[in-house]
Amino acid sequence: MPVPTYDQFIEPILRFLAAHPEGATAGETHEAAALTLGLSEAQRQETIASGQATYKNRSGWAHDRLKRAGYSSSAKRGYWQLTDTGRAFAQANPAPLSAEQVEHLAVNFMSVKLKAAPDAASLDESNDTSTPIAQTDLATSSPQERLNQAILELRTSVAGDLRDSLLQASPTRFEHIVLDVLHSFGYGANRQALQQVGGSGDGGIDGVISLDALGLEKVYVQAKRWQSTVGRPDLQAFYGALAGQKAKRGVFITTSGFTAQAVEFARSVEGLVLVDGKRLVNLMLDHEVGVSSQLYKVPRLDSDYFDESLG
Repeated sequence: MPVPTYDQFIEPILRFLAAHPEGATAGETHEAAALTLGLSEAQRQETIASGQATYKNRSGWAHDRLKRAGYSSSAKRGYWQLTDTGRAFAQANPAPLSAEQVEHLAVNFMSVKLKAAPDAASLDESNDTSTPIAQTDLATSSPQERLNQAILELRTSVAGDLRDSLLQASPTRFEHIVLDVLHSFGYGANRQALQQVGGSGDGGIDGVISLDALGLEKVYVQAKRWQSTVGRPDLQAFYGALAGQKAKRGVFITTSGFTAQAVEFARSVEGLVLVDGKRLVNLMLDHEVGVSSQLYKVPRLDSDYFDESLG
């Protein structure tokens, strides 16, 4: 008998977490859902291509849907907890959820992306034009379109997990991660050329990157693991710290976003680059910092091979 699909894990996870308002580990939740669904030992032993147990993978996707609906959160690494909204939903909807409610949770939040603070300004000049395929169109879409949809969905899910992990990191660890990200796309001749400075009395400087072997050209970094937006005064203070170092280049990185006034200030001065939470997570995904990727071989007919006119 096959392992239940991920939508069937949604309600068991919702009910288990509702019964544990203080939260529970992902492992405990996996097992509680498996017990509720009555999984056999054979079903528990089934794995996906990566080697992960299928039921744990599907339990994880079910929790992903609850997170995107705003009903649950990763309170800390490997620890799940319903939000106030999620607890209210569970109380207002006694078991069992209707088939329509389960489908709504499983399908309608597939394309929900990272939420920015309401007063955060966009740093991107162009809008994200990637549009998920509607569930009703999946059956008639091509395999390539469905594959692209799956990749988009996986990327969005991992982006959310990355954001949670960044917010849970200590300030010192976050500064280290930021320097790893900057090094991953070419800053510094080697990792040793990126120096972590953060701490009390750092003068607004959390890291220094030497662009050449002699350290003649440097980029100064400030890294803020914040949930509230960064305002113009914060950037002005950082810019003042750069002036104190006689620096020409600075990068201000935050897990949150920047106000419109902060973005306007950065664009009015030379050598100041802003990286918000969305851009930081995308850089980590693109350069595989804190994430790993899996290669799939997609076969495609080589029609030239069968063309006899080519000899």
